[in-house]
Amino acid sequence: MAQDIRDMFKNDRISDKVMPKDHQERFLKKLNEALPEAKNASVKWYNIAASVVLVLGLSYGAFTYFSTFNKVDLNTNVANASETKTLGDVSPGLKKVEDYYLASINLELSKIQYTPETKDLFEGYLKQLEELNLEYQRLSTVLTEDGPTELTVNALIDNLKFRLNLLYRLREQLKEFKTTETHAEQKSQSA
Repeated sequence: MAQDIRDMFKNDRISDKVMPKDHQERFLKKLNEALPEAKNASVKWYNIAASVVLVLGLSYGAFTYFSTFNKVDLNTNVANASETKTLGDVSPGLKKVEDYYLASINLELSKIQYTPETKDLFEGYLKQLEELNLEYQRLSTVLTEDGPTELTVNALIDNLKFRLNLLYRLREQLKEFKTTETHAEQKSQSA
């Protein structure tokens, strides 16, 4: 039963078989039955209408987005122009210095205990702190307007140092006041 395929092709060429005349028509009929043609006219109008709606929607969305974006950008620029710069805006190293001093100042302020007996002492130091804070804000304005200079940066750092040292002195004076008060109470009790 095994046949040589070459022999089969030779015999097939010799016989010259002809396709039936209605072969193409039957093929197209079967093809149309298997894959019917969609109604192109109505689908085309829906596609065109959907495309137009999509393009108009995207155009409106883009216009709204970019007009809002420009308004926000302009408002941000106006807001940034009115803000003052700090040491942290000059360089990351100076930001660390500023953060260290501000954290130390806040820590010292939280440790200080206010009592009615130390009211005058406490208020005097707070007044000095307020003056130094106002000077720091003025120096920050100078930094913003004139740009960073060595003199301005050093003045800002010195201001932070002064504030911290002022709080250290306040803490020491409060300790001395408490010790003096405790000694006075002990003397009055022993007498």
